[in-house]
Amino acid sequence: MEYLGLYPVWYEPGIGSGWIVGLIATVHVLFSHTAVGAAIFFAYLATQAYRRDQPELLEFIKKYGLFLLIFSYVLGSITGPGIWYSTTVASPRGISALIHSFVWKWATEWVFFVIEVVGVYMIIYLVGKVDRATHLRISIIFGLASYGTMLIIIGILSFMMWPGKPEWFVDGGYLNGFYGANTFAQLAMRTAFMFTMTAVVGGIVAGAIKDAAFKREITRKLALLGMAATVAGGLLFQWYMNTLPETAEVIAENRLPAWFGLSLVATLSGIFAWFAVTWLQPRLLTPAIASGMTVAVLVFGLWPEEVARESLRKPYVAGQYVYSNQVIARDVPGLGIESEIPLIERRGFLPSQVFVPDRLRQVNPHNALEAGHSLALTTCSNCHSLSPTGMRPLARYFGGNTDVAMIKTYLQGALGTGNTIYMPHIPLNDAEAYALARFIASLSSAAAPRVAAANLAANPTTDPEE
Repeated sequence: MEYLGLYPVWYEPGIGSGWIVGLIATVHVLFSHTAVGAAIFFAYLATQAYRRDQPELLEFIKKYGLFLLIFSYVLGSITGPGIWYSTTVASPRGISALIHSFVWKWATEWVFFVIEVVGVYMIIYLVGKVDRATHLRISIIFGLASYGTMLIIIGILSFMMWPGKPEWFVDGGYLNGFYGANTFAQLAMRTAFMFTMTAVVGGIVAGAIKDAAFKREITRKLALLGMAATVAGGLLFQWYMNTLPETAEVIAENRLPAWFGLSLVATLSGIFAWFAVTWLQPRLLTPAIASGMTVAVLVFGLWPEEVARESLRKPYVAGQYVYSNQVIARDVPGLGIESEIPLIERRGFLPSQVFVPDRLRQVNPHNALEAGHSLALTTCSNCHSLSPTGMRPLARYFGGNTDVAMIKTYLQGALGTGNTIYMPHIPLNDAEAYALARFIASLSSAAAPRVAAANLAANPTTDPEE
């Protein structure tokens, strides 16, 4: 008998599994991007230190590097595995798709990361203990290895939006999947913003410098780096948006909030103003204020950007063939993958799942609400919270509507046809569509007791027993 290879669903009822992944990932972006930008910035400072005979620049490298050992490398090494763990249980098929396509690419990234971790210790603790040329070479290798990790990860993130070339769907191959128009646009944009983060976080260390003249010099270097990077990032963002697939453009126009563009401009303007102020008045920079600015960048800059990027690739989670709810949406002959939509149409969604209890495989008057809950967990919970709080609460999209027939009609139009571009194509049969509509209607807290106790007579024309 044919079954869908779907794993049991991990669902966190408070805020939703998607937000847990998003929170961990967003914090990790702050740590990782700061580390990469700092590695290249250190190579620049080391070059300046040796050319101009400014040993105080090497001292700043040591202090900023020691700070990064905790901020980026310890905390980053915690949140990194946190991403792996949370995404593996929240989106096992999405992770599987990435590993099967890029396992050796990821192995290469880990080699670069090992060099990076060793390099940060060497650049800090070998100051004055090796000759200048050796230390400078270590600084440059450290910067290149760090940037190498970013290049590889961006290629994989770009594939999650859409494969690099159409040939990938036919032939497979990581080169076809890895290098696309979006890859280098995203790399350029993130490169700019990583320097912005490096400059913001660097202010925490620079603000504690006691020597007024040296503090002014370092603060102005960070400010100039931050202003240039912020402006460049805003301009490169436009390039990035122009490389997105048509589906992402439709989602951006219809699903992102109207204030998103304005908030992005306001955030970038605020960051630029911050750097301008610290350039004009370096004495105003303190560790406390710089720490507050770092949190502001995380909350008002990184979080909305990461949420928007995740939204723009819907309804897919990887390669435009794995839906966010883990169903395989299209054939990929190069990888021997077949779409599961025909199986769902032929057998139904509930009977096709391995881990659904036998009592829920066929919808009847006694299990409709429970079957609807099971369907919501599998088809909806990766993108929508089933509680009033959390990520995109499902009930909110129906405005408290308890008309089961109306909800069912919408579901069959949105999910059953695949015509709603940001929703997966899941062809539920009449009984399953009714069960899911019944559960969604029950999410209205005021109507929950009434709907839960109601009989299928509320919609007699779609009674599963008919």
